[in-house]
Amino acid sequence: MPRSFDLLVIGDANPDVVVGPVPPTLEYGQRERLVATGSLLLGGSAAITACGAARLGLRVAFAGRVGDDAAGAFVRTALAERGVDVTALATDPERPTPLTTVLTRGDDRAILTAPGCLAATGAQDVPDRLLADCRHVHAGSFFLMPRLARSLGDLFARARGHGAATSLDTNDDPAQRWDPELLGPVLKSTDVLLPNAAEARALAATLAPVSPAPGSPEGDGPECGPTSTAATDAAAAALARLGPLVVVKDGAAGALAHDGVTLTRTAAVPADPVDSVGAGDSFDAGFVAAVLHGLDLPAALSFAAACGALSTRAHGGTAAQPTWDQARAAALTTRPGSHA
Repeated sequence: MPRSFDLLVIGDANPDVVVGPVPPTLEYGQRERLVATGSLLLGGSAAITACGAARLGLRVAFAGRVGDDAAGAFVRTALAERGVDVTALATDPERPTPLTTVLTRGDDRAILTAPGCLAATGAQDVPDRLLADCRHVHAGSFFLMPRLARSLGDLFARARGHGAATSLDTNDDPAQRWDPELLGPVLKSTDVLLPNAAEARALAATLAPVSPAPGSPEGDGPECGPTSTAATDAAAAALARLGPLVVVKDGAAGALAHDGVTLTRTAAVPADPVDSVGAGDSFDAGFVAAVLHGLDLPAALSFAAACGALSTRAHGGTAAQPTWDQARAAALTTRPGSHA
């Protein structure tokens, strides 16, 4: 039976206040400093993914929660203007819309989030009719929404029961706990896990501990600075043994996927980045779109890398998200490969 939506995205949506580049040290004591740019933009990992997928031509619905305030109205309008169905975007009558401040410096950033109604976002915000009326369900910012996190495994299982595939981008864990008891059950109903390299290593360290890869620092993690490609490959392999296809965003090194047997890697797409905010979320949108269009894994990985790279051409996560044709052309510049 035809579905009304290709993709249902569940998760966070908020305004981003993006400023930078910030100086190496922030000064307190009422000191005011000037930066080159400042923008009010649509943010939230899930929201950016939804917009990227809609830009690629998918029929996208969004389920989540905003406050009954000006920030919530901004989010609702921004999503709708980008072609995302917001019928299931609930309004919280008591709690404010989340708000994020992003401080940029070069290709790095610091992120400060006031969670607002994120803590109240849960399964009650995801209508059963949408789970039964889409081809794929994606969730983002797992650790920012503990109520949703506890019910996400059941939501994914129900979606799969209706014939939909599922994907998850946990994003960072502010507590740095990467709780295996919370996340482990969800992975049993997750078809695709989409961390970045640092997140993959942190997740593997708690969910599927592996011995350090040859040549990598003992106990390496996201807080320990650069790590070898081998460490990331080992983490992806360990996570894939838990069930999902693991697709890892690896910055200038490109991206990789591991299905539990075979490692597939693609090079980064050349880009002259203006702002990397949301690049990983655009990558997620690209990977889901590519799979729904029937591309094989190497081609889907290259397409997703192109979507992430092209999204960095402007400030914010959504302004430079590519169309299908733009991403497809850029993906042809990469050369995916596989090895066991």
